[in-house]
Amino acid sequence: MIRNNWTKEEIQEIYELPLLELVYRAATVHREYNNTAEVQVCTLLSVKTGGCPEDCAYCPQAARYHTDVKVHSLLPTGEVLEYARKAKDAGSTRFCMGAAWREIRDNRDFDRVLDMIKGVNEMGMEVCCTLGMLTESQAEKLADAGLYAYNHNLDTSPEYYGEIISTRTYSDRLNTLGHVRKAGISVCSGGIVGLGETHGDRIKMLLTLSTLPQHPGSVPINALVRIKGTPLENNPKVDIWDMVRMIATARILMPKTMVRLSAGRTEMSISEQAFCFMAGANSIFAGDKLLTTPNPGFEEDNAMFSLLGLKPMEAFKEGKSKKSIIRSEKVLK
Repeated sequence: MIRNNWTKEEIQEIYELPLLELVYRAATVHREYNNTAEVQVCTLLSVKTGGCPEDCAYCPQAARYHTDVKVHSLLPTGEVLEYARKAKDAGSTRFCMGAAWREIRDNRDFDRVLDMIKGVNEMGMEVCCTLGMLTESQAEKLADAGLYAYNHNLDTSPEYYGEIISTRTYSDRLNTLGHVRKAGISVCSGGIVGLGETHGDRIKMLLTLSTLPQHPGSVPINALVRIKGTPLENNPKVDIWDMVRMIATARILMPKTMVRLSAGRTEMSISEQAFCFMAGANSIFAGDKLLTTPNPGFEEDNAMFSLLGLKPMEAFKEGKSKKSIIRSEKVLK
């Protein structure tokens, strides 16, 4: 049964199961609701890099931190579409575009992003964006352009959020997710492990995600990538078993959601990643970079897929976009 009424106590009981029992239960749920041989391959491109006014303690694109990230204005539309074509040829079925903005502004740059969305959509790829906070009308414009999914991570628990970010609130994040959901766009929202949070914070973040009116279409589980010049550069490396525990718990709570093994894969062996897939991960980012942080290349992932007997998932497997499905459901109601 798909549930949206999980309690903190129930989630904690699942999260604290002996690791192998937890993975077994998650793998059982995964096999019941998904094709465990398929993994969604996504590519993420930074279309506007650096100079962000936010103070997210993990992010090398924040203007206030001294990192090696150089500021670049919005890329030309043609260059972005060419990158998308190469990603598709390499096996990606979802193309994600990220811009280092605090929020979307109704200006020429936003109009250009809408053109990018239309162009990628015409290639038959699922198109996703992460552009910061947005309004209800902006979400509608994105939907009308053909946006399939919108990423807006919660990062951590409501209680710990202020320790990581002070330039916006948790409510700001939830409001944006509400606008995205109302527009009929698939919600992509997850968090980061290794920010200095407690296990309790991780449980509370999963509680928030699993009790949304609709489960997110995808939940990225990121391991902190420690970047020199950011406040979290000296945090300890994330333990792989913490990642496995998070992925397995997310899979049990949200059986049909795409659980994405996201940032931090460059520090994981193939056997460690295999454990994550066993625990319920069925999506990855492929390509040399995730915005500005390192990531395994297409060839490495193809070799891993071959070894593990995995294959890339097709785009739009149900034959129509999430937007059209949700909007049809609204009409029927």
